[in-house]
Amino acid sequence: MIAGEQAIRAAFDAAKAEGRAALMPYMMAGFPDRESGLAVAAAYADAGADLVELGVPYSDPLADGPTIHSADTVALANGATLRTALETCEAIADKLPVVLMIYANMVLAHGGGAEFAKLARAAGAAGAIIPDLPLGEDEGIREAFGAAGLAMVPLVAPTTPPGRRAEICAVAKGFVYVVSTVGTTGERGELPPELADLVAATKADAGETPVAVGFGIGTPAHAAEVGKVADGVIIGSRLVRAADEGGSPAGAAESVAEFLAEARVALAG
Repeated sequence: MIAGEQAIRAAFDAAKAEGRAALMPYMMAGFPDRESGLAVAAAYADAGADLVELGVPYSDPLADGPTIHSADTVALANGATLRTALETCEAIADKLPVVLMIYANMVLAHGGGAEFAKLARAAGAAGAIIPDLPLGEDEGIREAFGAAGLAMVPLVAPTTPPGRRAEICAVAKGFVYVVSTVGTTGERGELPPELADLVAATKADAGETPVAVGFGIGTPAHAAEVGKVADGVIIGSRLVRAADEGGSPAGAAESVAEFLAEARVALAG
């Protein structure tokens, strides 16, 4: 098992040993500004997160809904770059695994798979998610990431055919990211009733690889519900909104820490 996988697996195993799903909050690097982003990252590490999904600001996101897309725009307007994200990663990578959420063009614009993977690993990243790089497209990036010790985390959606899902799970590194519902990221009033079946099918295909669920998890109750069936729970838009509403670096940190503490209690319940 390579370095990134090992760190991610250890985080999932530690949560499992406590009888709960792993808690993986998402954040946008450099949002609302550099100082607030660093404060949020530190709060995540101190408030009970097991892993962190770190969004790298990008002008044309594919999977992100209005809240995170807006965060992209604000972060970029405030000068955020890949360097901002790597700095954020460096600040917490010694405390917990960090998985970058990036796009294929970003990798290509920074020297290609091998060069980008070196940058990410030098910053301490354990893995990466590239939602616009499906299995079978530019496998050179996947190979380069693996060679550098960076786990390539794939996504499975409700619309993924069973055969395709099995192929994706067979090459998954770190964990399999299950998209809970059709559409983009964002808070939702309730979780889809078929989610439990999708997670069970994915876990059957994934074998020993952990399965985490994201998209639409906006309350501690949602987190607890997902935590009953999945190995990990990913919370994004709700926390991005909390960071924005904080009003200052300290306020952003306090706001996200409060929500995370509630989610952590719900998962343990």
